[in-house]
Amino acid sequence: MKRLVREGQELSTIKGQIQQWSAAQSELKPAMFFLNPSTGEYLDINGAKSISAASTIKIPVLLAFFEEVDAGTIDLDEPLVMRQDLVASEAGSMQYEPVGTTFSALETAEYMIAISDNTATNMLIDRLGGAQKLNQRFKSWGLKHTAIRNPLPDLEGTNTISPQDMAALMLKLKDDDLLLSASREQALDILRQTVTNTLLPQGIDKDANIAHKTGDIGSVVGDIGLIDMPNGQHYVAAILVQRPHNDPRAQELIRKISKLTYRTFRKQDPSIATPATTSDN
Repeated sequence: MKRLVREGQELSTIKGQIQQWSAAQSELKPAMFFLNPSTGEYLDINGAKSISAASTIKIPVLLAFFEEVDAGTIDLDEPLVMRQDLVASEAGSMQYEPVGTTFSALETAEYMIAISDNTATNMLIDRLGGAQKLNQRFKSWGLKHTAIRNPLPDLEGTNTISPQDMAALMLKLKDDDLLLSASREQALDILRQTVTNTLLPQGIDKDANIAHKTGDIGSVVGDIGLIDMPNGQHYVAAILVQRPHNDPRAQELIRKISKLTYRTFRKQDPSIATPATTSDN
């Protein structure tokens, strides 16, 4: 995977605004990387920091899945069996089905992203050869901080990513570096089905389009997205906020930053009013 290119200038004005917001809530520790590849404009605050992934680790699992589909080693229709050792608590509905239930590989990938199903994720990690093989693959892609250390739900936050790693991955859904065209489109379509739309989507206009995946455990919450704007440009957004356990101010900060960055990338007045609080599911 090519290095993440930063050709233009950093958005220093809004960086200063975000740093002021963060300083006013010092218990919140945000890490983010935003980039518009058309203009080279970017925002980097702790973007290279290794941070607990929560469910955003499902993005590299999804891309690894489609890489194997492209290689012909996984068929979208092949049945995957839900074994007892793969059943996971917390997010998802597959855990309530009888052990031994089969799902197609594509269904499993859709469950993993749309409703953040942890059992589906463990099933795909298993089908892809396990965490160690996936971690080797992530390194081969050039990801520096992305690693699976424990099965989902990983409430302790041992699985890690960095905002720069995730931004680089999302950019790969716009070129032919990693996946064939059909798989890129299918992966994007799945990421557009994400049910939880209370973070990055709250900061963009209704005529914009976002493919994204959220993550939420007690200690960290975040959202990784690829946003297509009405002006024909797109940008990647990767933001995670470490916080006191389940502190809802972290979600509000993400919404504010999303709105500020969207307006800036769309070349509108970046002045911002705090969005209305939206409850998270």
